[in-house]
Amino acid sequence: MRKLSLLFIFIVFTGCKSFDSTPPNILFVISDDQSYPHASIYETKWIKTPGFDRVAKKGLLFNHAYTTNAKCSPSRSSILTGRDSWLLEEAANHFPFFPEKFITFPEVLKKNGYKTGKTGKGWAPGIALKNGKKRNLIGEDYSKIKVNPPAKFISNINYFENFKNFLDEKKDKQPFLFWVGGLEPHRRYEYQSGIKYGNKKIEEIEKVPGYWPSSKNVKTDMLDYAFEIEYFDSHLERMIDELEKRDLLENTIIVVTSDNGMPFPRVKGQVFPFDNRLPLAISWEKGIKNPGRIINDYVSFSDFAPTFLDLAGIDSEKHDMENFSGVSWKYLFNNDSIFKKRDYMIIGKERHDVGRENDKGYPVRAIIAGDYFFSINFNPERWPAGNPETGYLNTDGSPTKTEILNLRKEGKKEEYWQYAFGRRPKETLYDIKNDPNCIKNIAEYDKYNSLKDSLKKILIEDLTRNKDPRILGDTKIFDDYPYADMRTKNFYNRYMKGELLDSDWVNPTDFEFDIE
Repeated sequence: MRKLSLLFIFIVFTGCKSFDSTPPNILFVISDDQSYPHASIYETKWIKTPGFDRVAKKGLLFNHAYTTNAKCSPSRSSILTGRDSWLLEEAANHFPFFPEKFITFPEVLKKNGYKTGKTGKGWAPGIALKNGKKRNLIGEDYSKIKVNPPAKFISNINYFENFKNFLDEKKDKQPFLFWVGGLEPHRRYEYQSGIKYGNKKIEEIEKVPGYWPSSKNVKTDMLDYAFEIEYFDSHLERMIDELEKRDLLENTIIVVTSDNGMPFPRVKGQVFPFDNRLPLAISWEKGIKNPGRIINDYVSFSDFAPTFLDLAGIDSEKHDMENFSGVSWKYLFNNDSIFKKRDYMIIGKERHDVGRENDKGYPVRAIIAGDYFFSINFNPERWPAGNPETGYLNTDGSPTKTEILNLRKEGKKEEYWQYAFGRRPKETLYDIKNDPNCIKNIAEYDKYNSLKDSLKKILIEDLTRNKDPRILGDTKIFDDYPYADMRTKNFYNRYMKGELLDSDWVNPTDFEFDIE
């Protein structure tokens, strides 16, 4: 009797168009380092993303989707576990040892009959073990089929053909989860690839964010980034067509998003709204009521896991995952206005790339609420993007980064260096409606004290209630977790003693010794 009741509830609340209890398939498509609003349906004119746009038009387009931690590994950890970054022990950090205690939603789906697989980048970088053996957090890898990429540094993994291979091996009627982990638009780029191969023009970029120089060099860098996004989107287009060809599209939830913001100074790896705010479109012909809607609710990457398990009909009695921070989006799929929406979004970070003495991080907690953004930088004496003498390792090497560093050296427009690399005050407050680039810190003005105190109170109370170790007083725990990459572990101390280390994600000219 209990099973029949659960089935009835599942059918009614997922809004299925027929009494079919078949669990939905899930195609999870995630690019690597793509900011909001960088898809053409968001009216970004210098990027064309017909695949992303098709998903949004057939389903839901999200305007306020946030990762809790804007770096590859911790963002993906949050997706997989349904927990806020700071509640994931070692996995709050970049390049960690993933804790064995945390079960992932793909592991639960597999245990409940799903075929699971991935192509490209899954959970990374880091080391995941179980009982001393390599642990696959997502599913079997399908990355063997290669392609000649259209530009240097674009991955040679043929995402589309590997997806077809996965579908060929799937049992008939077996539900599936397939994770498509693009390696685009992660650095590096072939300089001018957007212009040479994508037929893009500098004039297409009408406005550059106020924290970068509005130069031809920076715009060229942005167009190269756009070209890589478009390349990955072309694989998505073919995947959708393939699902339709195999009569699988109607009952497949397609999610298209990214893990963190673009790999440019002051974005990826930092803590501002534009670092954590990401593109998101979801379609599901069988289960989304009134498709074509735009969602302006705050949604978190910690919501993915509870949503997928909920829609697959897997309740808490059928899995051993740790308590979720996130909530199911079933109410959004059903166009249900009764569900209580979030009033704010909390974001933050701990240790990302190394480069400070003793591998220390740059801890931040922050809140986005309406028109305002408030943050606490717990160690303002530290360099937010990593130390100058070790190349600001938490900002990838790029033409834009090099230009900003050169401007400072030349004594010109030093404000761009300050925005991206300079030390930050302990508390910041920005009016993101009138200052979306977060240039003017209004926390310095007395007339905003009441607002600042109010946001700080909400932030601290929420984190206390949810048992964030840092807020509860354990200020060293995240710095003390070991860094899993032996090549670069203890980078600062080793480098300063004269050891030559592999730091291929930055440029040799990024290292600066004239700054205190």
